[in-house]
Amino acid sequence: MPASGRPHTVYFFGTCLIDMFYPEAGLAGMELLKREGLKVVFPQKQTCCGQPARNNGHQDEARAVARLQLDAFPGDWPIVVPSGSCAGMMKVHYPELFENDPDHARAVAFSERVFELTEFLVDVLGVRLVDRGRPVTVTWHPSCHSQREAGVVEQPKALLRQLANVTLVENPREKECCGFGGTFSVKQPEISAAMVADKVASIEATGASQVVSGDCGCLMNITGAAAKSRKAFTGTHIAEFLLERCHGR
Repeated sequence: MPASGRPHTVYFFGTCLIDMFYPEAGLAGMELLKREGLKVVFPQKQTCCGQPARNNGHQDEARAVARLQLDAFPGDWPIVVPSGSCAGMMKVHYPELFENDPDHARAVAFSERVFELTEFLVDVLGVRLVDRGRPVTVTWHPSCHSQREAGVVEQPKALLRQLANVTLVENPREKECCGFGGTFSVKQPEISAAMVADKVASIEATGASQVVSGDCGCLMNITGAAAKSRKAFTGTHIAEFLLERCHGR
């Protein structure tokens, strides 16, 4: 980044779930960056971050996927990721994957350029948002990896608190896992279902009409369970939520 700490160009890593299920969230994330005057580059050769393979013990396969990302983002620009889970994988586990590998130094340099989206908006860009939306009450759901690996805790809530017409209600059980956990929800469906039921109940108890999150896996799990049990609240990725508020929709 320039000496001022504010870059002119950034890479955008789309994530698998955004690509397949939540494209509007990815487009919103890029638009938020463009609104700050940045050029956003989306490498066409990017793929998965490699987390599913790694979490299932397939280290060689995960390393092969990660190496594709090292090749796809060759410049020294920041890599902005609209997912704390994927950002945590790239920041924490890429250096571990390539330990004693010729690409270790490249993996470390790559990991140091990775920023979760709200982290980048707050800590690097210092964005100031103007709320043009109607009054609404929301609660925040962080993913486990965003908190414990990417280190993103307060940044998304700081952005939500900038919005004059948004009331952010804290969920006392915010830090609990929603039960998704990638393949965990497939391998342990009964436990996962119990966990998401607890999460849905805690969100409903806040009285919020929306739950906002930075990870699409959590959103998919929570909103799916909420719809099945006919709960009134909806779920939105924070990038899409922020952009809609700024546009007054």
